[in-house]
Amino acid sequence: MKIKIPDISKQIYTKDTLYVLESKYSIIGSMWVNHQMEWMSGVYASFKDHDKFLIIIFLVKTTLDFYSRNFTKLSYEQFYMMESIEIEEFSIKDISISLNIPKETARRKILELENEGFIKKFKKKMIIDKSKFYYFKPEDSIKRISRFLSNLSEMCRDEKVLSQQMTSEDLELVIKENFSYIWKIYYELQIPMMIAYKTFFKDWETFHIFGICVVNQHLYAKKISKDLMGRVDFFKSIFTNTKMQGINAMSIADITGIPRANVIRKLRKLVKQKHLTIDAKKHYKLTGDFIKKLLPAQKNVLIRLANFSTRVFNIAIL
Repeated sequence: MKIKIPDISKQIYTKDTLYVLESKYSIIGSMWVNHQMEWMSGVYASFKDHDKFLIIIFLVKTTLDFYSRNFTKLSYEQFYMMESIEIEEFSIKDISISLNIPKETARRKILELENEGFIKKFKKKMIIDKSKFYYFKPEDSIKRISRFLSNLSEMCRDEKVLSQQMTSEDLELVIKENFSYIWKIYYELQIPMMIAYKTFFKDWETFHIFGICVVNQHLYAKKISKDLMGRVDFFKSIFTNTKMQGINAMSIADITGIPRANVIRKLRKLVKQKHLTIDAKKHYKLTGDFIKKLLPAQKNVLIRLANFSTRVFNIAIL
């Protein structure tokens, strides 16, 4: 049987994708942060609890890691034909350390997942029961990340990093054909990002709420200025433009699904910490001082995003 050997000279490199993300941030940045907050809102909607969802996807990732180590690739259809996912044995300590969740919190959340029937012991196996997850199939996430990657591929083409733009439909097909591997590296992008921001903000609800304020300012900045800017200049422009508009607590609650009382309490905390400001209309915006703290963490996210995007592009073109 003839084997297709990838053409090494056609591969693209993470450093080139990162350059495009950085240099064209005023265009691509709003697409990315909007994708992330839609993903976060989906995470919260699953259990009304960020910790539980993260535990589940962490356990799923261990299974995807197992498949990858053993040269097993499953398509989207093959993966979701299975009624359950076998997972490796785990300890509370491993979950606590890996996800930066206090040990007692991890123990309580896992017990709740077991009592609710999401995690089960079947004979000698530990499984995740997918029948409990009406929202488990990541259809929306695949469509969102495919649209994002398609837009990024257009910019990479303009910079001669890629020879041509990839359509969102073609990328969706690539993701579904190589699902077990690509979703493994997607979780390798998302899980460290969530852990890093939780470490900074102390809890995921606060990060989720803050993130909506970031999305709002990205989108508003894009609307009032069509100038192409790199990441640092783009953020500077947000704080020098007096026309920049904030967002109120009610809108944040509606977007995230987090109860309004929780949103208001977290917003007060963010204002007190000088991460946000509030104006006379009770609209919340980012502070200029805080952005200096945010930029290094965001750089790490962009490096991971460039790595993920590059790997998907290489699967598609090689």
